[in-house]
Amino acid sequence: MSANFDSSLGPRFDLRRLAALARKETLQIVRDPAAILIAFVLPIVLLFLFAFAVSLDVRAVRLGVVLESDSAQAQSLAAAFAATRYFDVIPARDRRELEPDVIAGRVHGMVVIPQDFDERLGMRGRGPLVQVVTDGTEPNTASFVEGYAQGVVANWLAGRNSGAGSPGAARAVAAPSFEPRFWFNPEIESRRFLIPGAIAIVMTMIGTLLTALVVAREWERGTMEAVMSTPASILEILAGKLIPYFGLGVIATLGCAAAAVFLFDVPLRGSLLALLLLTCSFLVPALGQGLLISAIARNQFIAAEAALISAFLPALLLSGFLFEIDSMPAVIRWFTHIVPARYFVASLQTVFLAGDVWSQLAPSMLAMLGIGGVFFAITTLRTRKSLDT
Repeated sequence: MSANFDSSLGPRFDLRRLAALARKETLQIVRDPAAILIAFVLPIVLLFLFAFAVSLDVRAVRLGVVLESDSAQAQSLAAAFAATRYFDVIPARDRRELEPDVIAGRVHGMVVIPQDFDERLGMRGRGPLVQVVTDGTEPNTASFVEGYAQGVVANWLAGRNSGAGSPGAARAVAAPSFEPRFWFNPEIESRRFLIPGAIAIVMTMIGTLLTALVVAREWERGTMEAVMSTPASILEILAGKLIPYFGLGVIATLGCAAAAVFLFDVPLRGSLLALLLLTCSFLVPALGQGLLISAIARNQFIAAEAALISAFLPALLLSGFLFEIDSMPAVIRWFTHIVPARYFVASLQTVFLAGDVWSQLAPSMLAMLGIGGVFFAITTLRTRKSLDT
């Protein structure tokens, strides 16, 4: 049996019908504890996980310093390694003492100061002064150990040269110095750019997953058919579904932003207006994707799986949140342009750390609105006021 209704977009757009549909959806959200938990509790929990479980800061790395030479110069260099706050130095006299710890991962690397250190020091430029051995199973930490160990040696040499010999000789052998400046994040704390990006990831999951689950549940229970039988047009029905979740998403994002500022000490250098405009622009594709998934799947389990695969995973892996987009293959870089979270992550980091840089924010908002428009257009075409039983 087939009950056919008007398959067009319906009669003239009626604001009173839209208000009634939005009110009905709002009451349904208020009466649904799961929706409230997903919208308000889950974001804070995920932010805490991203803030404390995910960190790119490397401090107090366990480093072995093998002092094979007893000379004063060798001991001075070993003391320079022990003085830095970036290394937790484990002294040893033989590299074989530390090899089991390096293999087991208890020590991330070791610096070997050889027996002929003074001779190597006198032949500057003819060979390495020390040997740096790192654990290659953790490439990021290994690169840090190597780079900072070289920096410690270079600073020690510069200090030694500046304090020994004539001023002319010191100028002749001293290495050039530089003083770095880090804009927007002077302390180089990964939390300050991870938390804004985490907000984008969290809102991707909430906006898409929550919308997909709730609307798919209505299809399962048959309540969507009752809505379809009303005189409301497809546009009114979709807009009535969108408005309450849109407001819920804005409130959840502002709550996450407040947590970022007051709980995690992330500065908000931009304006609240810019944050609201970015949030509204991002919720359009997020909610649109959720509606599209629910219109196709019409099953909560399938909708949840589709939301995780098509929204959460691309947002986590392809948005630039954890992995640099420029380091990805060309095909993957092209694909990231259709991931809304790519634009939201970069824009939130800009608003929080740099301010209202509209030359970067405006194109991102237009891109997100464009992607959202495509989702809603497909959803509108895919949804028909016809029921097959």
